[in-house]
Amino acid sequence: MNASSKPERTRLSAEDWEDAALSLIAEQGVNALAVEALARQLGVTKGSFYWHFRTREALLQAALERWEQYGEREIISQIEAIPDPRVRLPELFRRVAHELQPHRVYAALLKALDHPQVVPVMARVSQRRMDFLNTAFTQAGLPPEQALNRSRLTYAAYVGFLQLNFTLGLPRISHEEFDHYVEHMIATLIPH
Repeated sequence: MNASSKPERTRLSAEDWEDAALSLIAEQGVNALAVEALARQLGVTKGSFYWHFRTREALLQAALERWEQYGEREIISQIEAIPDPRVRLPELFRRVAHELQPHRVYAALLKALDHPQVVPVMARVSQRRMDFLNTAFTQAGLPPEQALNRSRLTYAAYVGFLQLNFTLGLPRISHEEFDHYVEHMIATLIPH
């Protein structure tokens, strides 16, 4: 049975479209997001798209919010549940290090900071992440100014690594070398 004779999959949810949009953004960037390309990828007509979204921009907004909520729900809220900040911070570093798809989306969004829908989401996400780090470093015993500076340094290292890795393909390191890098970051940035 070829694609044209398949019954229309009208049961696709808005979340299916959002996930497909995030995958496309991760692979090709925000500007590559197109309804026709997603419909082809999902094996449906554009009509299925319009069942859930009025415009491409509405899909982009929903996809960005889904990505933002994933970071809050799946990472920060689970890590926050760890009572000891000296355990919480290393767990955060290790967990975030292996979240490849969210990293790819983040790196693509960093390239789209001139897009009006991207800027507020990135600002909210960055502020929440910095606040989370600042709180954890403060709870780990750093004085307020040092905690703030350590959270800035940590977040800048994260963003910088993503930029180098996903934009330039650097550094070219194996999984084992990357794990050693993460452990070095933990040893360097987390108070003992």
